[in-house]
Amino acid sequence: MNGSIFTRNKSVPIFIGVLFLFAIAVTVMSSAYGTGAISVSFTKVLGMTLCLCLAALAMDLVWGYCGILSLGHFAFFGLGGYIIGMWLMTARTEAVVRSNLAAAVIPPTQAEVSQATALQIFSIVGGQDWPWMWAASDSLVLTLVLVVAVPGLLALVFGWLAFRSRVTGVYLSILTQAMTLALSLYLFQNDTGLRGNNGLSGLQNIPGAETIGQDRISIWFFWASALALGAAYIASAWVVSGKFGSIIRGIRDDELRVRFLGYRVEVYKLFVFTLTGILSGIAGALYYPQAGIINPDEIAPIASIFLAVWVAIGGRGRLYGAVIGAALVSLLSTYFTGGRAPDVNLGFYNIEWTDWWPVLLGLGFVLVTLFAPKGLGGLVDYLGRKDKA
Repeated sequence: MNGSIFTRNKSVPIFIGVLFLFAIAVTVMSSAYGTGAISVSFTKVLGMTLCLCLAALAMDLVWGYCGILSLGHFAFFGLGGYIIGMWLMTARTEAVVRSNLAAAVIPPTQAEVSQATALQIFSIVGGQDWPWMWAASDSLVLTLVLVVAVPGLLALVFGWLAFRSRVTGVYLSILTQAMTLALSLYLFQNDTGLRGNNGLSGLQNIPGAETIGQDRISIWFFWASALALGAAYIASAWVVSGKFGSIIRGIRDDELRVRFLGYRVEVYKLFVFTLTGILSGIAGALYYPQAGIINPDEIAPIASIFLAVWVAIGGRGRLYGAVIGAALVSLLSTYFTGGRAPDVNLGFYNIEWTDWWPVLLGLGFVLVTLFAPKGLGGLVDYLGRKDKA
């Protein structure tokens, strides 16, 4: 198939154009570079939403196109957040320690600063030494490498073990969920070196940017999130195009026939699973500095289930559908659980949306499944065909 990805997949230029206009509009209305119509907190919400859209895009690639219903992709998302969080906590705490020791008569050695930093971070769980997994936390370059390498390696190892054993269907879904649960339970322990259920906090304080306001930092992360989503969309569209895309769709629809035709199904599935693990890790690394905190609850299996629900609502097998579903549900969740939605007094019962939001989400999922099985993305397809008719 000839031509660039922009001509082969008509959704790519449309999506990139809409994303670019959206980024410009948010910038113009931001507190840092515009009118201030959008608050700093909502700018962060929009940036985090773009990160969730990136995770949903990865989920659609592995489930909607390759047929692997992974209920563990938020584990990769959380790993990316923990890895960047370790660097943020180390650099910020070391700066505070150096500031406190600056007035000392005898200047502290690097070893003393390092020991004091470790004590400051881990004293909350009774620790005072650096755990082994924090070895690269003093280097931003190594941290960025690990943001890609660790989720990718976990996805590669898990996928290789599962696919070589030809585990498919619901059994594979259960295995991915078990992986997520095991990781979450491991992180809850205080002696793991990641501060147990306290998690990592203060991640919104960027080292070296102490004099820069959160208004500018929030819009910078928003831009980074938009850039990552745009690049991932182009890459995903390239993956699902051409012969490779046809093969993974074939694996989704009839794996045995593709295997009979001589294709190494395990290799294709492993590539897609690893790639989407990396994309999820990058999304998490951009998300949690905007959220400001990460703890093991973020990696609980329910988070990965929600991710699948977003993709189903948006329309799996459509890259833009996954983005639409994630953006819609994320923003609605912020509205209903953030105390913005007014309670509804029925006289005999008072509906508080902070408690009823999961019910509303479940009802929406059921309605979409029954009346719009192709999701919201399917409605976009329908309207597009109607305009051409």
